[in-house]
Amino acid sequence: QRIDAPTPNFYLGQGKVESLKDELSSARATLMLFDESLTPVQGVKLEKSLGVRVMDRTEVILDIFATRARSHEAKLQVELAQLEYLLPRLTRMWTHLSRIRGGIGLRGPGETQLETDRRVIRRKISMLKKRLKDVAEHRANQRQGRRDVPSAALVGYTNAGKSSLLKALSGADVFIEDRLFATLDTLAREVDVGEGYRFRVTDTVGFIRKLPHHLVASFRATIEEAQDADLILHVIDASEPRWEEQVEVVENELRIADFGLRIGKGSPERKPVIFVFNKADLLPDHEAFLAMAREKYPHAILTSANPQSAIRNPQFGLEDLRRALRTSAQALRPIAEIRIPISDGRLLASLHRDAEILEQQQTNGVVTLRARIEARLLGR
Repeated sequence: QRIDAPTPNFYLGQGKVESLKDELSSARATLMLFDESLTPVQGVKLEKSLGVRVMDRTEVILDIFATRARSHEAKLQVELAQLEYLLPRLTRMWTHLSRIRGGIGLRGPGETQLETDRRVIRRKISMLKKRLKDVAEHRANQRQGRRDVPSAALVGYTNAGKSSLLKALSGADVFIEDRLFATLDTLAREVDVGEGYRFRVTDTVGFIRKLPHHLVASFRATIEEAQDADLILHVIDASEPRWEEQVEVVENELRIADFGLRIGKGSPERKPVIFVFNKADLLPDHEAFLAMAREKYPHAILTSANPQSAIRNPQFGLEDLRRALRTSAQALRPIAEIRIPISDGRLLASLHRDAEILEQQQTNGVVTLRARIEARLLGR
C-alpha cells in the first residue's frame, strides 16, 4: 500500500485492513506476518480487527534466534531481547486483566495481574543484564589471558559464509548450516597464515536488514570481541545480487549500535578492513565480478570456503586471504634494529622464537639484528 506515513492505529490504512479481512478468510489463514516493526498499539488493534494472531518482523527474528541459541550465553541474550520486546506489549498478551490481588487491611483492589507480571519481567531483565555484564567481564579476562597474536573479526550479513570461512581457515570443527543466524555464539580459533605468522580469527553473529536495535544491544557481549580485533574481515556473499545493499546494512548497523567498529568510509580512527567476497564458486564469471568489486574496494579478495571448488579451481582457494592476513601481521610488527651482547643467550633465543629475523651480524661481542618485532617484545 502506498501511504505518506504509517497510520498510528493500524500501520496500514483502514481500507487496506478491511480488504485484508477478506483475503485472510478466503486463505483460511491463522497468522499474519508484517515485514516491519509494529508498535504495541498497532499490534493490538490489528489483532482485534483481523481476528488472527499478528507477528511483526522483530518477533519473527526473535523466534528464529530462540531456535538457534545453543550456549548458555546465547540463551541469556535471546531471553533478554524477548523480555524487552514483551514488556510494552503485555496488555496484548493478557485476556484476564480482571484478576486482582488484594491484601488484608488494604483499601482498593490491590495489584492487577498485569502490574504483577510487569514487575516480574522488569526484575528478570535487570538480573539478565547483570549476568550478561558478568559474561562480558569474563570474556575480557579471557582475552587478556590469551597468547598475544594478532586478531581478526569476521563480520557480515547473516548467511554470508563467515563460519564456513573460519572452518576452512582453521580446520576446526565449526557448526555451519545454510540458514539465517546459524551462529549466535562467538567462536575464536587460531589460524596459521604461513611464514611463522598466526592470526586469531573470531566469528560473530550476522546482521540483517532492519535488525531490531535492542536485539543488537543484547548481543553486545558477543560483538565486543570484534572491538579488540586488530583487523576486520568483512565477509560478503558474492552470489547475492543485492550484496552492495547488504554491505551498507552491516556498516550502518555497526555504526548505529556504536560498538566502536568504525568500518564505514570516511569514519575517523577506522580499523583496517579486508573485504572478502565469499561463495565465488557460485558466480557465472568470477573474473568480471572481481574487476567490478575492486573498482569500489581496491584490495577485495575473492574466495570460496567450499573445499571441492578450491580443488576444481585453485583461484577459489584461501591462499589470497592467508596472504592478506600475513601482510597485515607483518604491518603490525614494525622492523627494528636491536643490539644485544652475545652473552645474553636467553634474550637472543626469545627473539629467534617470537620475532621474524631479517638480518643478523656479530662484531666485538655484540649481535646486531634487524627484525620484525611486536611492540611488547621491543619494550623488553
